Amino acid sequence: MCGRYAASRRPEDLAGIFGIEKWEPEEILEPDFNVAPTKEVYAVLDRALKDVPDPRPVRQLRKLKWGLVPSWSKSPEGGARMINARAETVHEKPSYRRAFSTRRCILPADGYYEWVTGRQERDLEVEGKKKRPRKQPYFVTPADGSVFAMAGLYEFWRDGTLPDDHPRAWWVTCSVITTEAESGPLAVSPADGPHTLAEIHPRMPLMLTPDHWDAWLDPSRTDTDELRGLLAPPPSGLMRAYPVGTAVSNVRNNGPELLKELAAPEEGTLF
Repeated sequence: MCGRYAASRRPEDLAGIFGIEKWEPEEILEPDFNVAPTKEVYAVLDRALKDVPDPRPVRQLRKLKWGLVPSWSKSPEGGARMINARAETVHEKPSYRRAFSTRRCILPADGYYEWVTGRQERDLEVEGKKKRPRKQPYFVTPADGSVFAMAGLYEFWRDGTLPDDHPRAWWVTCSVITTEAESGPLAVSPADGPHTLAEIHPRMPLMLTPDHWDAWLDPSRTDTDELRGLLAPPPSGLMRAYPVGTAVSNVRNNGPELLKELAAPEEGTLF
């Protein structure tokens, strides 16, 4: 799954990476090293601009809220639970299928966090000596330092209780698409840690490689079978995973120090 990630790149950097043509100065976000559900995040999307004669889609960097609210929803309350959409069923689920057809995006990240219950902790839990095992957070990121381009969906929701000119009348929300975690060896893995992503968690965000970006963002592509073909996981061996401090477990903590690699998992959480 993807329940927390880091996103520190500036708009000008993302513009160069993704070929972004437009972003609004009022939508600038500060680097966030502990992105959690319901936070505002950057999304790359292709969409025609309002009030211009040219109907072509323009690649934009937009600020969206993480946690998708379907357009038909009566309230936005369920958005915090709809942070992930499964690649295997996204085309058929009522909450996602319309967005999958025409409102796809890329959520740029440095990488994502996942928590692993250490072997010692699991043993204590099995023996009934510990009810809440301590978990070791790991940061998963491309081994070459490139952007982690997560496949995403976005949706518009109208708050019927507000007038049309109210700044919060329209919500634009998003979800991360997840897939089965890679079972092949990591490009780099810690000696005392997991050697595959599947050993960390059975699911992972779907990372799109650059050769899939244009097709994924193209709103004119609506054929379900063709789009599902873009959901193939990337080649294995592109990622590295390393242990980080447990400070990231508290969403109030933020800063580049959260990405600092530990020499070994913290005591009691050895893999």
